[in-house]
Amino acid sequence: MEQAATTRRGYFNSARIAVIAMFSSLAGILYIFNFSMSFAFPSFLEFNFSDIPTLIGTFTLGPVSGVIITVIKILLKLVFKGTSTVFVGELSDLVTSCVFAVTAGLIYKRKRTFKGALIAMAAGTAAEVAVAIIFNWLVLVPFYVQFFFHGSWEPLIGMMTPLFPNCTKENFYNFYLWVSILPFNLMRCLVAVLVTLPVYKRISNLINKFNAKITPKDDASGEKVRKINIGAIIAGVAILALLVLFALLRFFVF
Repeated sequence: MEQAATTRRGYFNSARIAVIAMFSSLAGILYIFNFSMSFAFPSFLEFNFSDIPTLIGTFTLGPVSGVIITVIKILLKLVFKGTSTVFVGELSDLVTSCVFAVTAGLIYKRKRTFKGALIAMAAGTAAEVAVAIIFNWLVLVPFYVQFFFHGSWEPLIGMMTPLFPNCTKENFYNFYLWVSILPFNLMRCLVAVLVTLPVYKRISNLINKFNAKITPKDDASGEKVRKINIGAIIAGVAILALLVLFALLRFFVF
């Protein structure tokens, strides 16, 4: 019944767009205020709490909305703070956060129970950690070495030696993937899980009540709401395009 109602009113109705905007703004703010934990991880691995509203939004609205929240939070960070990694760090966060949101969201969508939520979070965590390790191993580290350091491993190893004095080119991946990337991403996911688990139901109920208030009761109001939904979609697409434009301008012009 719920799925049929959603199809009839359209996935991107004004209520959903408003809630996506709310979660995206909160996630974007938390993503901007990231910080390093140099006592435990290499300083270029920066921690933030943006996965919390992303996961709550995914459980509440579905995996597609979770991906949109992830994209918008990264664009907001690029607009207001820019990038220090030529978009490499942001690309990594985009990939891992989307994997986390989609995996958890798809499972929870099929089994909307407390047990289903636990399974979804566990699967999402496992998927994000695995993808983070593989993506860093096969894509990010080779790109960094070639693009930033012209094939030299010394600068990257120099960033690791404050924590791991025995780090060399030969054992770099042992320290980086298994002692840094794995526990770092595991901690990111666990923090999001521990905060999301006790609160997402209450938030979801509030959003459902809000959505029920603007659901059309007859054909006339239904037509009015459809017009509002179309306007909201156009405004959302325009804002998204502006965020992309400003992010590129900040990098290439400013």
